[in-house]
Amino acid sequence: MEMNAEIKALLVSIGSANIDEGLLREVAGTIPSAGPGAGLESFFIKSGGHRVRLSINKSSPLKVVRSSSGIAVMKDEREITTGQLELSLSHCPEQAYITISGRCINDCKFCPVPLLNGEIKSLDTIMRLVEEADQKGNLRAISITSGVAKSAEDEVKKTVEAVKALKAKYSVPIGVSVYPTETSSEELYAAGATEIKYNVETMDPLIFARFCPGLSLDYILKSLENAVKIFGKNRVTSNFILGLGESDDCVMSGVDLLTKIGVIPNLRPISPHPLRAAEAADVKRPSSERLLTLARYTRKALEEHGLRADQAKTMCLACTGCDITPQRDV
Repeated sequence: MEMNAEIKALLVSIGSANIDEGLLREVAGTIPSAGPGAGLESFFIKSGGHRVRLSINKSSPLKVVRSSSGIAVMKDEREITTGQLELSLSHCPEQAYITISGRCINDCKFCPVPLLNGEIKSLDTIMRLVEEADQKGNLRAISITSGVAKSAEDEVKKTVEAVKALKAKYSVPIGVSVYPTETSSEELYAAGATEIKYNVETMDPLIFARFCPGLSLDYILKSLENAVKIFGKNRVTSNFILGLGESDDCVMSGVDLLTKIGVIPNLRPISPHPLRAAEAADVKRPSSERLLTLARYTRKALEEHGLRADQAKTMCLACTGCDITPQRDV
């Protein structure tokens, strides 16, 4: 049975699977180094025009096994869907998705990055990783993200340098996701970035204040609005986490606000991380029904404002593995 939107939503709502080790040796898994899913090893499945990323968890109710057509996903001894494991170039299929700074001074309570003390990559390392991804074949985009190791301005400076160097060597689109500064959109567009993403994380002001202390939701929204003026239509996106305690009404009104200013929301199910268990004990991964309902609402809002998530060339909207993506999955 090929994957459809309902099956994918079920898989995304669980978010993990136990997978046969022999299969993993054939297609290497990937470990995200940015965002709430950082540090969790994962793999990708493609089926029926859909793609899903699942983290590896031996205790998961899902199990991935070999089948005559590739792989099968099992739940309660019943086959849910079949498909193929998909090769990750760097973090995800078809993209070199590189994190510059695996550290962050912004202590968002759902995110493990501030506690991981990860690598800060040099420009030489970034160029080598992209070259390695390109050598695997089928490189369609380059995406750059970063924590904030010292300051947002310093990260933008490093990202601009990376984009310029990559643009000089590769002809594929380049997407960037960083914390905004007063001039980040202008600088990154001038450097050659194709798309930009500034993450609101949540549109509930009280939840934002709790989980992102010291940051400003208003500042991020103003930065997004300015980015639309610079990058243009269908080129500005924002991750919006589901599962922090927000209501559906909050999500819908947030989607309305973002699409009205020309921003494409990317609704991202929370991935509770063990390192944040004490500070985010009440976060809850959304159900498959909720994922579908909110994705369909987002599609309607996008189309009302003439926006197309399926035109994204880089980052999460192009990958679709972690989310139910409007105009691609529903």
